[in-house]
Amino acid sequence: MAEKTYSQAINEALEEEMRRDEKVYILGEDVGAFGGCFGVTTGLLEKFGAERVLDAPISETAIMGSAVGAAVAGLRPVPEIMFVDFVGVCLDELLNQAAKMHYMFGGKAKVPLTLRMACGAGVGAAAQHSQSLEAFMCHIPGLKVVMPATAADAKGLLKSAIRDDNPVIYLEHKALLGVTGEVPEGEYTIPLGKADIKREGKDVTILAYSMMLHKALAAAETLAQEGIEAEVIDPRTLVPFDKETLYKSIEKTGRLVIVHEAVKQGGFGGEIAAMVAEECFDSLDASIKRVAAPFSPIPFASNLEAAYIPDEAKIIEAVKSFF
Repeated sequence: MAEKTYSQAINEALEEEMRRDEKVYILGEDVGAFGGCFGVTTGLLEKFGAERVLDAPISETAIMGSAVGAAVAGLRPVPEIMFVDFVGVCLDELLNQAAKMHYMFGGKAKVPLTLRMACGAGVGAAAQHSQSLEAFMCHIPGLKVVMPATAADAKGLLKSAIRDDNPVIYLEHKALLGVTGEVPEGEYTIPLGKADIKREGKDVTILAYSMMLHKALAAAETLAQEGIEAEVIDPRTLVPFDKETLYKSIEKTGRLVIVHEAVKQGGFGGEIAAMVAEECFDSLDASIKRVAAPFSPIPFASNLEAAYIPDEAKIIEAVKSFF
């Protein structure tokens, strides 16, 4: 395996899928000559030309609307909205068109588009450029939602998303773009809807995704030094969600801590907790704990932003409350 950054893995997935299928193209603000707001699409314009790497005007509505039309017509667009915070500008195209067409046309229409968006705090981007809005996307029937935490998962999941015949929301955490990890050589994909056990344990299950997976793994290492073995699960995709892997873990540990960076109120962790309470209650030995951000806009001041984001200490505190 080769060591690559999260950003390089995404770039490789885009290039490989564009070479594999001429119907795949990317579009968005500054994705061409500039290489994307975060450099993720660097080099693709030179390799595929302006007809398949489209620099769009500053109009999320135009980006999303054209992508939906192209997807229905048979292409496989990969539009980029710079920040998930801007998705509200093109919400009608996403929730009333892309998500609904397959259903409203009796299964005859396909909408194979993958919407890439940057999410997450920790880089001093303030309240309008730092949110984690995955729960909102998960609430819309017809959309799939992917949140990779590692370079290998980022590449394999993006390739699967682009090949999927349904609209997929692909969320890239800004603070992960420079994080390195081992990426398999050659062709590989990771199926949507399959969780991964990143660390095995017997005392407590910690479910975490995106940037919070790394905080959870760090917390698990600290806990292990104190004799508490945590099993850490990364769902990787929130829709579809792999309940089976989570339930098997809970049957073993009897305890569950759910960790996400989004605010706790209305966060996807609440949906996971409800699933477990309805379908796996008898396997629990204690109440479910959630570690998430407070119900507040994300501060710009670095000290306040650091206090806002869930960290290892808060995860450890939640786990220790069981014992």
